[in-house]
Amino acid sequence: MARVHVIANQKGGVGKTTVTVNLAAVVADTLGGTTDSTPVLGVSTDPQASMLEWAQRVGEALPFDFDQCHDRPEVLSQLRQIKRYEHIFVDTPGSLEDEGILRTVLAQADDVIVPLEPEPMSFSPATRSIQRLVEPAGVPWRVLLNNWDPRDGEGDLAQTREFVAAKGWPCFNTVIRHYKLHTRASAEGVTVVQYAKNRVALEARQDFFKLALEVLGSQNGAPRHASTAEGQAAVNGVYATTEG
Repeated sequence: MARVHVIANQKGGVGKTTVTVNLAAVVADTLGGTTDSTPVLGVSTDPQASMLEWAQRVGEALPFDFDQCHDRPEVLSQLRQIKRYEHIFVDTPGSLEDEGILRTVLAQADDVIVPLEPEPMSFSPATRSIQRLVEPAGVPWRVLLNNWDPRDGEGDLAQTREFVAAKGWPCFNTVIRHYKLHTRASAEGVTVVQYAKNRVALEARQDFFKLALEVLGSQNGAPRHASTAEGQAAVNGVYATTEG
C-alpha cells in the first residue's frame, strides 16, 4: 500500500508545486526508479493544473508517473489503496474555494508538508490552513521553510523560525533555498534531478535530497534529520559531482 504525502497550504504562491515535483523526482531517483518502472506517483489536485503543464514539458524524462485528478474524487478517495507505488506525492490547490478537494486528500494522507515562505505575510494563511484543515485531519505534519533567499540575510528566516517555534509547530530541519534554477525548471521542462552538473545545481539538488531523507526517514519512527552526520554523508555520496 502506498504512502501518501500531501503538500498543502491554502495560500497560493508558496511553492507547493515546486516542492511536490522536485521531492517526487528525488525520491524516485533515490529509490532507483526508471521512466518505465517507478515507485513514485505524483498527483495534482489543483484545477489550475500547473503540475500537469510542468509534467508535459518534461515528457518521457519525467522520473515519476503523474496523474491530474482535480475532477476525479473517486480516485482521490482511494489513494492509499493503490498498490503499484511506494510513495504518492499530492499537490493541492492554493485556494479557500477548494476545501472539499483538500479534505478528501487529507483523509488519505500519511503525512502533510506545509510549505511556508520566510516572510510575515505568509504567517496568517499558514495558520489558517493548519488550524482549519491540517490539524483536524489527525495525521503527522510538519512545516517546511521554503524559498528562502540567502541574499536577503538571516532576518526573515530567523523571524519565521521564532514564529514556528512560538506556535509549537513541528518543522523540518531542511530549508529549501531560493534558486533561479527552481523558478525556471517548469518552463525549461526539467526536474531537480536533471539540473546541469555544476556547483549551483548541486547545492539546489542537495536541499531537496535532504528533505527527501527527512520525509522517508519519518516512516520508520523518529524523523531522520538531514543535519546528522549520517544524513549529510548520504547527501554527499549521492550527489557527489564536479563543476562543469
